[in-house]
Amino acid sequence: MNRYLLVLSLALAAHAAPAAERPNIVIVLADDFGWGDPSCQGNKLVETPNIDRLAKEGVRFTQGYVAAPICSPSRCGIITGNFPARWKITSFLQTRAGNAACEMADYLDPKAPSLPRMLQAAGYATAHVGKWHLGGGRDVADAPKFAAYGYDLGLGTYESPEPAAPLGLKTTPWGPQDQLEPQQVPRHRRTAWMVDRTLEFLKANAAKPCFVNLWLDDTHTPFVPSDADLKAARRPTEGELKAKYRAVLVEMDRQIGRLLDGLKDTNTLVLFLGDNGASPPFERERSGGLRGQKLSLYEGGIRVPMMAWWPGTLAGGSVNEKTVFATVDFLPTLATLAGAKLPDEAKPDGEDLSAALKGATPVRTKPLLWEYGRNDKSFAYPKDAKHRSPNLAVRSGDWKLLVNADGTGAELYDLSTDRAETINRAAEQGEKARELTAAVRAWRKALP
Repeated sequence: MNRYLLVLSLALAAHAAPAAERPNIVIVLADDFGWGDPSCQGNKLVETPNIDRLAKEGVRFTQGYVAAPICSPSRCGIITGNFPARWKITSFLQTRAGNAACEMADYLDPKAPSLPRMLQAAGYATAHVGKWHLGGGRDVADAPKFAAYGYDLGLGTYESPEPAAPLGLKTTPWGPQDQLEPQQVPRHRRTAWMVDRTLEFLKANAAKPCFVNLWLDDTHTPFVPSDADLKAARRPTEGELKAKYRAVLVEMDRQIGRLLDGLKDTNTLVLFLGDNGASPPFERERSGGLRGQKLSLYEGGIRVPMMAWWPGTLAGGSVNEKTVFATVDFLPTLATLAGAKLPDEAKPDGEDLSAALKGATPVRTKPLLWEYGRNDKSFAYPKDAKHRSPNLAVRSGDWKLLVNADGTGAELYDLSTDRAETINRAAEQGEKARELTAAVRAWRKALP
């Protein structure tokens, strides 16, 4: 072999090696899952041994953030790597009239950067299994299909452009969720069905790396357990609703265990997290001492359980308390791990924190920004006034500022010493409060 061919063959071998080692990636997203819902983060109501196993065998991030305190924009942040208001998604997607009242789009623009499309272009088989809620359902019949975002397989619930037959409905209702028709797979068996489909997809595509969204809805109300699980969950001194919560979380945890067992001896990275904070009832017990809940920009609404499990790469049992890791970081981070090229249209609001998924503790350099509640007429807010936040927030370093879009109501917290957001430092730290107020208001004015 001449020298040129030798150099070329070595170069090709070096290029091919990472592709062979690229991990499967599974993002498990739990609906309305509060920071304190896993027992490894303090849940006294329910034991979650399999979710705890993710932490025991992987890394638990104590400063994990989502892009919004409600489902649709939170999911938009994962897919696009952008703050969701950039794509005019600021509340849960609903009817056309409801979307217009919230001053937002009817579905995620398929021209937006897309994590699955990026990974598909890099040779990954891609699937979405479970709740979508980024367009489709109710009276929005023209939402783009899953393929438009880069999915080879899409198995959605009713709030999607293509509900899977067992998970969709015979008709598409526009009314309240509690009036939906029964599905072929009962609600209490839905997560098992989703785990089965995920493992089947991975097995069927074993010749290439795979990416799967496994997006669950067990802990979104109404809680619908099986009769047997509800009977086992009852306690003499507790109400029925708490027993139902305990029962659905036990079942979700059981299915997480089945997933991890099914991934044994594969090169798979699992990212597990909630899509926003806990919703009522007993949200205070589920928030791990954080102020706020679903629908709030206080920590209890946007800081969520986040764990990474990657046997053979991540040493088990570590707790990363240093890295502020947000879902807008997923797109650039996973691009690095997957050997994928960032889309030409991508301008991530997040940053590459891939080192954190290999055991390091990188410090983020970009601020995080949030908007929730563009008007007072069409957005839902917490009933407890203590948990209703101003409608803008920014985190920069350890400082977090919340303020209304008109500049009123500034609250400044040092999260390094006050993660429960009890001491407003805006008056004593006036310069910092003014600096962050100007930054977040300028960002808000630049949004569509």
